[in-house]
Amino acid sequence: MDSDNSKIRGRWGEAHAARYLRERGYSIIGAGYRTRFGEIDIIAREGKTVVFVEVKTRKSAKWSPAGEAVDRHKRSRIISAAEQWLAENGPEQESRFDVIGIYAPTCGMLPEVEHIKNAFWVE
Repeated sequence: MDSDNSKIRGRWGEAHAARYLRERGYSIIGAGYRTRFGEIDIIAREGKTVVFVEVKTRKSAKWSPAGEAVDRHKRSRIISAAEQWLAENGPEQESRFDVIGIYAPTCGMLPEVEHIKNAFWVE
């Protein structure tokens, strides 16, 4: 798959993840948040908790489950971006890091969703 198709698949997966979260009562407060430190796919609120969500879109979980795709380097960049967001929006807020895996052989199909709450934490 070339990079344009990967970007399309990634955006499709992020849109589906946001829909999934909204259907479960989350409020989406940001998407595609970028800093020089890193990027956060979705920023949501569940009750009083700010949830920083990394979305991984795959054809299936067979070769690379979503949780395994977020390595130490990626986690570090997400945490740094989240710290920047919190510094700008109120550092005293309770927060957590989730990973959502979106699995569908092709875009447009109803995907399988894997939601890993508290997938990692600040060490």
